[in-house]
Amino acid sequence: MKGEAVELKVEGGSSLVVQAGQPPIVDGALEERMRVGCGSATIGMFAKQWFEHVDEVVVVDDHITGVLSEHEAGKYLGIPPTGIKVIGRRSTPGRYFNVAEPGTAWGGTNIEDPLTILADFKPKFARPGLTMLMVGTTGEHHAYYVLDDDLRPVSAELPEELQGSVDRIQENCEPALTSVLFMAGAGGSLRAGATVNPVGLTRSVRELVTRVTCGGAEVYIWPGGGITFMVDVTRVPPGAFGYVPTPALVAPLEFTMRRDDYAALGGHTEMIVDVDQVFESVEVGVVSQLGSNPWPSDPELFARARE
Repeated sequence: MKGEAVELKVEGGSSLVVQAGQPPIVDGALEERMRVGCGSATIGMFAKQWFEHVDEVVVVDDHITGVLSEHEAGKYLGIPPTGIKVIGRRSTPGRYFNVAEPGTAWGGTNIEDPLTILADFKPKFARPGLTMLMVGTTGEHHAYYVLDDDLRPVSAELPEELQGSVDRIQENCEPALTSVLFMAGAGGSLRAGATVNPVGLTRSVRELVTRVTCGGAEVYIWPGGGITFMVDVTRVPPGAFGYVPTPALVAPLEFTMRRDDYAALGGHTEMIVDVDQVFESVEVGVVSQLGSNPWPSDPELFARARE
């Protein structure tokens, strides 16, 4: 309610510390990056950048681990088979599930050594000197190998021409931030406080005559009856949410419209008070509007919303 950190525990699993707009902490480890995509998607994104610089690429991922030479992207580029064998459940070509248990190591798995997900290379296709890049879906974990005379991967220094692709994977990972969404509905009694005919307010929202905000933040209005909305709590001023023993949560909710539209939907026009009068007549706490929320203070946005 106050935007503070909350500790959660998954039954039989990990512990998490989450805070709106901040990176989550999973089992004591700060997760700073989201993955760029699953292992298969990563291959689709970067296959051309690996082409002719490395013979094989394995993108380790807890969800789908990708193998370049088997993947459709590799086939399109004409990359030949390498004899690689991944330990896991094969899905479509170049995609493997269940290569490891979930964790905070390579690709969101529990493995520290990526070679543990590989079986022996098949001599029919593999050859000494064959090169292989193994990388996680955030780019934080990566390793480069060259097959020796016994077709065993031997660790080697990552070539400069491949370093750029690893860096680009990291660059394309969005920040891992905790999203907290508040969802609620404007009940009949609330709407009756705005108009003698509560359904008129609902209809005006659906027709985009009335704009709904929560603490000045734009909201998403859910389909269906009534006015059910959802808002990103990081866009709402701190301390905006409360609680009453009804029991119920309390959130700020604003309906913005032109004065003549308000009269047309049966609004309590006799109760209209200018904003300046409000500040003169009662003790009001002023909260600065967040800069990312131009509505409803920007009249141009209001005009465009009606067009």
